[in-house]
Amino acid sequence: MRNRTVLISGASIAGPALAYWLNRYGFAVTVVEKASALRPGGQAVDFTGETHHRVLERMGILAEVYARQTGKTDTVLVDETGEQVGFISGDFTGGDVEILRGDLSHIMYEKTWQSCEYIFGDSITALTETDDAMWVEFERSAPRRFDLVFGADGIHSRVRRLVFGPEKDFVQHQGHYYCVAGASPWTGTPAGQRERITSYGHNIAGRYAVSGGSKAQQMYLFASPEIDYARDDVGAQRRLVKQIFAEVGWRVPQMLDEMDNFDDFYLDAIAKVRKMKRFTRGRVALLGDAGYGNTLAGFGTGLAMVGAYVLAGELATAAGDHTVAFARYDNIMRKYAKISGDANAGRFLCPKTAWGLKFRNWFLGSKGMDMMMKMAEGSKNLELQDYPSLVGSHPMN
Repeated sequence: MRNRTVLISGASIAGPALAYWLNRYGFAVTVVEKASALRPGGQAVDFTGETHHRVLERMGILAEVYARQTGKTDTVLVDETGEQVGFISGDFTGGDVEILRGDLSHIMYEKTWQSCEYIFGDSITALTETDDAMWVEFERSAPRRFDLVFGADGIHSRVRRLVFGPEKDFVQHQGHYYCVAGASPWTGTPAGQRERITSYGHNIAGRYAVSGGSKAQQMYLFASPEIDYARDDVGAQRRLVKQIFAEVGWRVPQMLDEMDNFDDFYLDAIAKVRKMKRFTRGRVALLGDAGYGNTLAGFGTGLAMVGAYVLAGELATAAGDHTVAFARYDNIMRKYAKISGDANAGRFLCPKTAWGLKFRNWFLGSKGMDMMMKMAEGSKNLELQDYPSLVGSHPMN
């Protein structure tokens, strides 16, 4: 088999999923992750439709995903006095099955760590392509040679920056930021309990999952131009969120007081990857948010899982010939990734005008939820190749 040694950057969702399939098809897989360990908890992610279920089933993890699923929690929007102004069904936000991101990552890690090499606490610093390989330099580890490199390192992908160009050329700020804090492991929400979001003015909103919840304990969403802040300075980020939400009523003052008690804290822009004519270049391919991310659009995890299945399957079918496999992967995923469209949760939940605020409240207080459910039905399906049977007719060694 050609191009047998591969390096995957990122061990969240897309990376371990790709590691599973490539290892199954006979590739020697190394995964490098900048974090010192797998991240626990996190936001809830969901799967919907036949395509997602088929991929999970073929990976042999469908039953475990359902066994570790969270509750589908309805969301109630309230004003600063606690009066309800809108409603979002948990069946819409939670899909067919919902699971914490950290739990999903752990499930896939458990299926791969014994047969794949994982390097935590390190990251790629340089990539050099030669005629027959990729020369990779790391922040801590010694340089190594790999046949192929895959960027599964998120919307701020370093692999994309090193191979395709600076982030500003491909990632578009969508006008909002979001923050999650206290994303602890799922403990269950009492029957009938609902997440509640307070909407204050036109630019900012806060979410609070009462008595626990299927997502982060706290979530903040606010409109803003791009902010110049250090992504590794969590203290400064906490101060920024407190400053923005300082005048918000309802339960938000209590949330801000509790924020410092949470070790888990994440702030980032709502952004979308654009202008990616191809997700591959030379011996490098992008996967998941690195290639087709759209923050909080509701499609990211499913796209990553399907993309891993397709990318590995095409490589196996082509007996490791990346020139053939990458072209097929580009063609398939460029079409499928369009399902995320121009969805923008920030623009919808935090409108910047009085008219937008009134429309949101009217929409979520009328039959809007029914319309949203119908729009989502069938939007995530893709006719998948049965790669394992195809591989059987192409010797891998």
